[in-house]
Amino acid sequence: MAGIRSLLTAVFLLCTLPHFAQHHTVMDETIRTLQVSINDDRTLPPVITLGKNTTLHIDWDQLSHTYHRYTYHIQHCDKNWEPSDELFESDWLSGVNGLPVEDYRTSFNTSQLYTHYHLALPNENTRVRLSGNYKVEIREDDVPVLEVQFCAVEKTMPITVKCSSNTDIDFQKNHQQLTVGINYNGIRVIDVDEQLYMRVIQNRHWDERVEGVRPNIRKSTGVEFSHHRGLIFEAGNEFHKFELLDVHKPGMGIDFMRWYDPWWHVTLEEQHPGRAYVYDEDLNGAFFIRRNWDEDNDIMAEYVIVHFILKTTPLYATGDVYVSGQWSQGEKSEEYRMEYDDALGVYEKAVLLKQGYYSYEFIQSNGSTARTMGSFYQTENEYQILLYYREQGGRYDRLVGYALVHS
Repeated sequence: MAGIRSLLTAVFLLCTLPHFAQHHTVMDETIRTLQVSINDDRTLPPVITLGKNTTLHIDWDQLSHTYHRYTYHIQHCDKNWEPSDELFESDWLSGVNGLPVEDYRTSFNTSQLYTHYHLALPNENTRVRLSGNYKVEIREDDVPVLEVQFCAVEKTMPITVKCSSNTDIDFQKNHQQLTVGINYNGIRVIDVDEQLYMRVIQNRHWDERVEGVRPNIRKSTGVEFSHHRGLIFEAGNEFHKFELLDVHKPGMGIDFMRWYDPWWHVTLEEQHPGRAYVYDEDLNGAFFIRRNWDEDNDIMAEYVIVHFILKTTPLYATGDVYVSGQWSQGEKSEEYRMEYDDALGVYEKAVLLKQGYYSYEFIQSNGSTARTMGSFYQTENEYQILLYYREQGGRYDRLVGYALVHS
């Protein structure tokens, strides 16, 4: 296709570009396919429940067969992800910090060499004791190469959530509005504004999160956010998706495939901004590494260069366009910024990805998908509500409430 030469040039620069994200961050250009999941369910956000049998899994690939001695270091954080300086490590950690990652395997029968690493938390050596925010830093020779953020919740304040398309700015058009109720459940709250802090995230978009909003209904037993303009979200549209199980056979959402030494190149079907809502079940940006035989996917799946195409008029006036999903950590970096081809009238981007199922969207600098995907009140969206509480004289922010809902 036209413009492929410029796309290829951009792709070969991928391994020299750093990753920057607000939730998970990769600092080493040789590390790819960071996966963070709960109990091996790739659709769940990284939130564990204290006292329950929930495990955080962290997986990544390093693009070589050379062994790298990685160590993991955990840090308890306040509600703003800054270190909890008033706590000692022994307050929130049971076991040992800074141990090596010992679960790794080299790729087998793949055109590109890589080594797959895996870390599970808690494990027999390391366990967190308090609720709140945590960072896991993976280091090599004491130099950070990636960072993962997760939450541990104690669920002591129940949260009720209602999502409506009848919002305070429109009725069944382009937005969704949340109504949130919080029950103190016997916990002593004297100063709501100082002691409680709520954060709401739509579809894991941490850089467009809503936080610090104050309740407009206050009772002795709890608070409510009702008809609150701070909890109105652009509805967006269902994510696009594709599935690459066999590099010799195009799957769902794929137009064609070619081999250009040393990579397989996969060109996806051309997408257009939605003009009317059409329901299409998706996974809100989630992805799964898999291949046809669904066996040893972690070390037998191929790396391929995927070409994304959006057919539309130039959107320079409303900001840059990025291809995005949970697989990109929601980054708006050069690696995922699309370029406009005036001759073809399309935005294009080539990204190095591992075989599997992917859902993705086209998003602009301001977080909006209205011009790239359309925005419709019927869209199914995921909302996370995290509630932090600091008791009077307390030394850390407890995560006392959590809700995961779909509109």
